[in-house]
Amino acid sequence: MHYPKTLIAAIGLGLSLAASPALAQTPMKAKLCVYDLLGAAGDVYNMSKDFVVAAKGLGADLELRAYTDERVATQDFIAGECDAVFATGFRTRQFNATTAVLDSLGVSSIVKNNKVDMDASYEVVRRAIQLFAQPQAGKLTVNGKYEIAGIIPFGTAYPVVNDRKITTVEDLAGKKIAAFDYDKAQAVMIQKIGAQPVSADITNFASKFNNGAVDMIAAPAAAYKPLELYRGIGTKGAVNRFPIVILSYQMVINTAKFPDGFGLKSRQYWLSQFDRALQIILRAEKTIPEKTWSDLLPENMIKYTIMLRESRVSIAEQGLYDKNGLRLMKKIRCGINPADSECSTKSENWN
Repeated sequence: MHYPKTLIAAIGLGLSLAASPALAQTPMKAKLCVYDLLGAAGDVYNMSKDFVVAAKGLGADLELRAYTDERVATQDFIAGECDAVFATGFRTRQFNATTAVLDSLGVSSIVKNNKVDMDASYEVVRRAIQLFAQPQAGKLTVNGKYEIAGIIPFGTAYPVVNDRKITTVEDLAGKKIAAFDYDKAQAVMIQKIGAQPVSADITNFASKFNNGAVDMIAAPAAAYKPLELYRGIGTKGAVNRFPIVILSYQMVINTAKFPDGFGLKSRQYWLSQFDRALQIILRAEKTIPEKTWSDLLPENMIKYTIMLRESRVSIAEQGLYDKNGLRLMKKIRCGINPADSECSTKSENWN
């Protein structure tokens, strides 16, 4: 059978196009919206710029957008204005409750010799991120069209108080504490200790503290200078050196906008950035004057730890925390510190 030369030429052209590496590997264009307190001048945004370079090798050509309000960033993601969003675990909980357990009260804290061991606590976070970066963890990181494509630590949220005499759980009774209105768990915990939750969000919680509208907020060291928390601390306040929660940043992608397998490779990339993120955290903590810090007595640390643990369980029973995620975190904690009394109890061992 004889085919027309034009048809043979067309077939040959089609084959050559399909075989062309440049065309076969053209990265998919996508928009990544990044929340950063300092916008395009911040550390998280800068880390995201490096990710843009790495992402091309993973099959995505990313356009970055900086946001200083993570509510707007996540809303734009939901609306399709962004194909991916990088924000705190508080905001990304709506897309994946399991990975968001990293931002649950006291879930990463390791207590040894009656004090919190921060090195061991960050190791809990590292191992959790390692778990989510494994290929077999796909079911934990995918929720419908959404996939968690990276997690890094953002720093420890410490109690920032306007009176350094506030050092015990009992001292907080009757005090006004800022609670993010989109994270219902915060209000539950605050009410549990007899304090008064005051509705706030990322755009105004610091100003409420600085203006005296609340007696306490929880904030990472990275917020100290940009949000001028020293104004609310004044001469009588302090930053209590106790971790309420180790915050995380989580990247969420719309899987339809990215190549197959991108999420896993991206999670592994961000795992490789853990130490870089940790150095940024430690550098930020050094910007807080030593006189501003306040160390709790060991017995008060134990009380805080138990209070957070009990609150965490209560919040999970109300459906605000993912029980499967909390069970995994307990396994990690007990793998690091098997001597802890919680490891011999059934607490957080949900099926």
